[in-house]
Amino acid sequence: MGAVILPDLGTEILIPVCAVIGIAFALFQWLLVSKVKLTAGRDTAPETPGKNGYNDSLIEEEEGINDHNVVLKCAEIQNAISEGSTSFLFTMYKYVGIFMVAFAILIFLFLGSVEGFSTSHQPCTYDETKMCKPALATAIFSTISFVLGGITSVISGFLGMKIATYANARTTLEARKGVGKAFITAFRSGAVMGFLLAANGLLVLYITINLFKIYYGDDWGGLFEAITGYGLGGSSMALFGRVGGGIYTKAADVGADLVGKVERNIPEDDPRNPAVIADNVGDNVGDIAGMGSDLFGSYAEASCAALVVASISSFGINHEFTAMLFPLIISSVGLLVCLLTTLFATDFFEIKLVKEIEPALKKQLVISTVLMTVGIAIVSWIALPSTFTIFNFGEQKVVKNWQLFLCVSVGLWAGLIIGFVTEYYTSNAYSPVQDVADSCRTGAATNVIFGLALGYKSVIIPIFAIAISIFVSFSFAAMYGVAVAALGMLSTIATGLAIDAYGPISDNAGGIAEMAGMSHRIRERTDALDAAGNTTAAIGKGFAIGSAALVSLALFGAFVSRAGVTTVDVLTPKVFIGLIVGAMLPYWFSAMTMKSVGSAALKMVEEVRRQFNTIPGLMEGTAKPDYATCVTISTDASIKEMIPPGALVMLTPLIVGIFFGVETLSGVLAGSLVSGVQIAISASNTGGAWDNAKKYIEAGASEHARSLGPKGSDPHKAAVIGDTIGDPLKDTSGPSLNILIKLMAVESLVFAPFFATHGGLLFKFW
Repeated sequence: MGAVILPDLGTEILIPVCAVIGIAFALFQWLLVSKVKLTAGRDTAPETPGKNGYNDSLIEEEEGINDHNVVLKCAEIQNAISEGSTSFLFTMYKYVGIFMVAFAILIFLFLGSVEGFSTSHQPCTYDETKMCKPALATAIFSTISFVLGGITSVISGFLGMKIATYANARTTLEARKGVGKAFITAFRSGAVMGFLLAANGLLVLYITINLFKIYYGDDWGGLFEAITGYGLGGSSMALFGRVGGGIYTKAADVGADLVGKVERNIPEDDPRNPAVIADNVGDNVGDIAGMGSDLFGSYAEASCAALVVASISSFGINHEFTAMLFPLIISSVGLLVCLLTTLFATDFFEIKLVKEIEPALKKQLVISTVLMTVGIAIVSWIALPSTFTIFNFGEQKVVKNWQLFLCVSVGLWAGLIIGFVTEYYTSNAYSPVQDVADSCRTGAATNVIFGLALGYKSVIIPIFAIAISIFVSFSFAAMYGVAVAALGMLSTIATGLAIDAYGPISDNAGGIAEMAGMSHRIRERTDALDAAGNTTAAIGKGFAIGSAALVSLALFGAFVSRAGVTTVDVLTPKVFIGLIVGAMLPYWFSAMTMKSVGSAALKMVEEVRRQFNTIPGLMEGTAKPDYATCVTISTDASIKEMIPPGALVMLTPLIVGIFFGVETLSGVLAGSLVSGVQIAISASNTGGAWDNAKKYIEAGASEHARSLGPKGSDPHKAAVIGDTIGDPLKDTSGPSLNILIKLMAVESLVFAPFFATHGGLLFKFW
């Protein structure tokens, strides 16, 4: 087998140290952002001549506008957005907390009943010659790890939202000095979220494993089976965050756009629009808090899937601690790589022009991928034996360390390919989005047709990338290979999240500039930041969906192994009915979320119209709108509407497993994975393309774009309608689907012992 170069003590030091470095770097970035003061005057940041536009004079000074009032207004608006976001998340977490307690009790009762709540030791699942800890211990520890995963997910989302609402007005104020300054503030704030989330997820998981080890001792199979609850907790919180936040943000966005831009012909984020604060709050609770919890869930599940398979392979059987924690070591090195990559954007290169923004963000992806490939090679060399065996559906498959290096790398590079393909289909710098914009000449109908076609077409290359990475990784290292390929895709999660969080922060910054009545030149700068952010948000969703496909397949493999299913035969009726029902579930789920946005937006449109019609002086700007009512409408609608889709996802595996058994459930998981990935990619990209087609017309940067504009023209109105249709696709249904496919798989894995023992009630009496 060969010895491992990195000693166990080295692993015990490396993982927590990397996590602490990640947290320290996040706090350092936050400190730099906090130097931008929300008070009037030139004391906003230390002067560094010629770097990132520091020498630019304030636009207000050039144009003779009262600087003090502008800053006060920005601070006031930021405060309103922050309060709205905090109050919504607290309301949501109250309801989610009740669910968490109820589901934790369910986990304990179901898993405890496997051996009739017996406290005596039992034969091990994969080796009946040995004795392992009782099923009751698995029930208790799975419940604890579920709660820990849920709390970590909630904290990840909440911290992300707090950082974003702290940074939005600061980005607006920095835009007065130049686009480079604003970019750095927004990007650093995104990095705070990315590093805090990645490091916290790693540290909590590492500490949990070590604490559980005190009880489990040499029973590593039982230990890592209990750890799977961590992934379930993370993803179940992410589901409610994504769906609830998505409904909130899109109800406000659709209401604000339809009445404000189409009917009243006022600009986006105009302070006269009653839904404008709710719209900006939505960016933080949906795109930031939801995305944070989502990617944390993916990371937790990928780690859990890899650890479960490793625990029944030679790593776990021979108790090789360093090799066992290979997935966590990859994530640790990923933090160091992302730290270095971030410095390329903030310190090594400076941005002076608008056109440099998007390439700078794309460089982040390329640099992190190249550096991470080197990191994976080093880790595979020092943390793995030269040859070892991996559990492969009842057999042990011999694998070499260089093969595992290729498994992780193929996932990493597939992520980059998915990112770039997504960018090609959603950025207005390329022909697909420009064609969609051009179709607006003949009205909204042709715009919708072109946008849908673009979304369907954008699925092709990502699916091939995912298929190739699955084939390569499975051929080399069975299901463990697929799990580490998913971890490879997520190894640069800190950079991915920094790029992703940058988008909503820039969007908010533009909204604040408009509401504070700042110069149109500042709005141009924030719009440029926002347009790049839109594309990077689409790239982030691409990563999330791609990694979800690999993660859920790895979890599926772990579930099939744990439930004792030797083969999943599509030709047997039990499996095929599961397959066809599973393929339907993403459509049912999408229908629920789309309708939820539609009905919430309906209430919002009516309220915005009512205010425009009944508040005298609102259109003239002499009276203030009632922002609070719109915030309340979005909050109430999203809390009420997030429960049915959440229940569908959480209850399906339980109902199928209990009544139809593990074979039918394996069909449901396969079906939902295959159809869910396609819908998620096409929905996200269609929505992103419509949004950027609208921005392409509004910016009027080329001769072609100017021929379609200006704002308020018929093609522009057609583009706004397309953008409005795309809103629930790209920010509610699309991103939530990747949680659906992961969550059903990890839930099935956690409950696998119960389903294997007591499941399939209907077929028992058949």
